[in-house]
Amino acid sequence: MKKTYFIWLSIHCVVWTLAYWEFAPNLNAGRLTGVGVFLVLLFIVPLFKEKTLIQTLLFCAQALLTIFIFYPISNDLSPYPILIQSLIMAEAVFYLSRTKSLIVIAVQIASVAVILILSTPSITQLVWCALYYLLLVVALLYHQVIHNREKEARLSNEALLEEYRRMKRQLLVEEQQARQDERMLIGHEIHDSVGHKLTALLFQFEAFRLTAAEKDKEMVGKLKELAEQSLEETRQAVRSFKQNEVGGLQGVIRLIRKLEIESFMKINFSVKHGAFAAPLTGEQSFAIFRAVQEALTNIMKHSSSREAQVIFEAPGGSIFRFEVINAAMHDRYFQEGYGLKAMRERLEKVGGTLEIDYETHRFLVRGTIRLADWGGSDD
Repeated sequence: MKKTYFIWLSIHCVVWTLAYWEFAPNLNAGRLTGVGVFLVLLFIVPLFKEKTLIQTLLFCAQALLTIFIFYPISNDLSPYPILIQSLIMAEAVFYLSRTKSLIVIAVQIASVAVILILSTPSITQLVWCALYYLLLVVALLYHQVIHNREKEARLSNEALLEEYRRMKRQLLVEEQQARQDERMLIGHEIHDSVGHKLTALLFQFEAFRLTAAEKDKEMVGKLKELAEQSLEETRQAVRSFKQNEVGGLQGVIRLIRKLEIESFMKINFSVKHGAFAAPLTGEQSFAIFRAVQEALTNIMKHSSSREAQVIFEAPGGSIFRFEVINAAMHDRYFQEGYGLKAMRERLEKVGGTLEIDYETHRFLVRGTIRLADWGGSDD
């Protein structure tokens, strides 16, 4: 809307400059006041976007002002008032509904009739004016019909798109719920079958140890300890099945899939130098997941581009590095917000660093985490 307003304003400025250049010697204080009032109305019309009745009255007032400003300056038919009135009619058709725009057009036609009476034009000029306004009104009304159809189609498409996204979100939630239910079922099966059998095995080992010979007690104790370890690992596996949130590198892949489905983002994801084999701790993996999630969320909020690049790499096996790159125009007033500061603090807690590289045509977020298990000791 802002762009359209400045287009209308630019056209008015050109037409009014040419009109002033021609009629300047004949403009008195009253007509100059009328010009000032007309320009004031031109600037305040967009302020009443939601009040179309006031806009209708303002357009009608502008049409009547053209008579006061330009006539009777001379008896010749000048093209500039006609151009100005044509602009008013076009703006009315653009901003208003069919009924209200017809009211403005009727006032304009009445103003044209007054102008023609005061100008005493020839028959040729009368025919030309009649043909011009007829074609202008038909073209404007046809444009209004096409514009309204396009607007309805756009609103319908937006509603369908929102419904599509809602169904995709619902499908994703149902898929996650089904996966979680399956994990819970597997966890219960492990707990009820393997866990109970291992518990029974422990009791049997303890009962056998009490009756076993002294030389066999050490072996029975080791077997019991092995069974206890197996039971504890089984319990940990069952607890992991109950976790709802998936972080780490697997979570990043699911996040990318979700953004591509729901938000129509194009994300180029690449893995280099054995990044998936890097020995990251659970806390480090989750910090990477949150950092990439925050970077992609910032792209959705602040960037006009819907394309991003995500790179994972572990060069030399000593560090893990991720980069999130987005094509963006440079903003010299850029400052790190709460999200980037929180991302930096989260990476620093797991021994990592964060870099923000804001160049002319791209925005880059780079995170680095040192891998203590590769390449010797962590001196």
